[in-house]
Amino acid sequence: MKLIIAMIQPHKLPDVKQALYDAQVYKMTVSNALGCGQQKGYTETYRGVIHEVNLLKKVRLEIAVNENFVEPTIKAIIKGAKTGNIGDGKIFILDLPECIRIRTGERGGSAIG
Repeated sequence: MKLIIAMIQPHKLPDVKQALYDAQVYKMTVSNALGCGQQKGYTETYRGVIHEVNLLKKVRLEIAVNENFVEPTIKAIIKGAKTGNIGDGKIFILDLPECIRIRTGERGGSAIG
């Protein structure tokens, strides 16, 4: 079992969701996040005052998958999020030692679904 965490641009979320659905990955957690990487932010002027914005809006996807869904999930995220520009995002893959479905008490891969 793996936990896949992806940081993507907010406007790419519908494309990523569609690519994941096409890959038969239906379960995910989506959160709003702030962060910066190579983009390093930008400056804007408001009423004559310069503001430096270095934390940009991102969307964080968390998807728990069994081993046979790891590659299809990664490919779907890349397909939906890739623009070829700086700021497309990152994908992190973590080992998931245990998963428990609260409703039934199932454990392991069957709890992920």
